[in-house]
Amino acid sequence: MADRLPKTTDRRVDWDSLPYGGDLFGELQLAQEAAPAAARASAVAALWPGLAVCSVAAGAAAWLSDHYGFPIILLGLLVGLSLNFISHDARTHLGLDFASRTCLRIGIVVLGFQVTVAQIAALGVAPFAALAVVMAVTFAAGMGGARLAGQSRYAGILAGGATAVCGASAALALYGVIGKDRLSQAQFALTLVGVSLASALAMSVYPVLAAEFALHDRQAGFLIGASIHDVAQAIGGGYAFSDAAGSYATIVKLARVALLAPVVALVSLAIGPAEKGAGQPVWKRLALPWFIVAFLLTVAFNSLVAVPAPLVHVALVASKTLLLLAVTATAMRSRMDLLLQMGWRAIVPVAAATLASFAVSLGFAAALL
Repeated sequence: MADRLPKTTDRRVDWDSLPYGGDLFGELQLAQEAAPAAARASAVAALWPGLAVCSVAAGAAAWLSDHYGFPIILLGLLVGLSLNFISHDARTHLGLDFASRTCLRIGIVVLGFQVTVAQIAALGVAPFAALAVVMAVTFAAGMGGARLAGQSRYAGILAGGATAVCGASAALALYGVIGKDRLSQAQFALTLVGVSLASALAMSVYPVLAAEFALHDRQAGFLIGASIHDVAQAIGGGYAFSDAAGSYATIVKLARVALLAPVVALVSLAIGPAEKGAGQPVWKRLALPWFIVAFLLTVAFNSLVAVPAPLVHVALVASKTLLLLAVTATAMRSRMDLLLQMGWRAIVPVAAATLASFAVSLGFAAALL
C-alpha cells in the first residue's frame, strides 16, 4: 500500500500551477477580481494629498478675487507660491503634477466652447489680417526681449506667445509643448506672474488711454481686444470704454483665442521634440498635442451646433476652474530659490511683448478702423 502513494518527499509540488486546487472558497479568484478596483483606489489615494491642498489654495484665490476684484489667475499664482513649502512633502507630488498637466489640458479643451467660426468671420478680412500682424510682432518682441535680457529662447517663446494669444491659457498650452526639461517651472511661474500683472494693469489703463487718444468705439474695441492678454480682462476693459467697444473687443479677443491651436502647432514644429522625444518617428513629432486637436474639434462642434447659453456659461466656469487649479499647482511646484536667482531679467520678455502689442494695436486701430 505504501508503494502506491506518491513520493512527495522526493519532489516539490508546484502549487501555483494547480487550477486553484486548494482554493475551496474562491478567495484567489475574488482577489484577482478585486485587484483592478484596489489599484484604482490606490491611484486615487496617491493623487488625493496634492489635489486636496491645490483645491484649497485655488478656492482661497477664488474667494479673494470675488471679494476684492483682483485677477483670479494672478491670485492663484501668488497663493500657490506662498504655499510652495507644502510641495516639499513627496506625498503631494502626484496630485500637484496631475493638476498642473491634466487639469490644464482639459481646461483648454473646454475653452473651445467660447469660440465659433462665425465670431471670427464677423471680424472682417482687414481687421483679422491686422490682428495676425499684431500677434506676430508681439511674439517677435517677446523673443527679442528674452535675447536682450540673456534669457533662453524658450522663455521668449513662452512670453511672446502668452502675450500674443490669450495670456495664462496660452502660456499653459505652450509650456506643455516646451516642457520643463527645456524651461524651468520657476521661469514659467515668473512669466505667468508678469503676464497676469500686465493684463490687470492694461485693463485699467488702456480704456483711459483710448479716450485720451480720442478713439471711437470700434477703434477702442480693436485696441483693447488685440492687446490685453486675458479674455475676461480684455472684455471688461472694452466695456469700461463703452458697450459698443466691449462687443467689438470681445470679437477681437475671441479671434485671438481661436488662433491658440495654430500658434501652438507652429511652435511645436519650430522647436521640435524634447530630448525624450528626439528618437520618435517623424509623424509623431509633427503630430499636434491631443488637447489642441480636441480644442479645434470643440470649436468646430460649437460652430455647427447651437449650444445653449447656460451650458456655454457652465463650460466657461469649468475652464476657468481647471486652469486656476493648473496655475496654482504649477506655482506650488516651483522652486523659490530659482525665482529669487532670476531677478528682473525674467520679466523683460513679457514687458517687451506687452509694449509692442499695445503700440502696434494702436497703430492699426488708428489707420484701418
